[in-house]
Amino acid sequence: MNLIRPVSDLRNNFAEISKTVHETAQPLFLTKNGYGNMVVLSMEAFQNMQFESEVYAKLLEAEREAAHTTKRHSSKDVLDAMKAAIRG
Repeated sequence: MNLIRPVSDLRNNFAEISKTVHETAQPLFLTKNGYGNMVVLSMEAFQNMQFESEVYAKLLEAEREAAHTTKRHSSKDVLDAMKAAIRG
């Protein structure tokens, strides 16, 4: 369920809003004059969202690449290549 509050609550109830976004790890939507104005999110939740977005973008890139080639790698090949890269 979306958390929605008026933007004035950010000024008047900052500590409560901070506690809410940290405890729930969910975005809190702020409205101004009844319309969406901004979203408040804890730093941890924002970083998680960024990470997931980056992973998703990389998966899309891999899918596009796979669509244009017939070359495939087994999980063993990938693991061996990763180990070799780590060893230098």
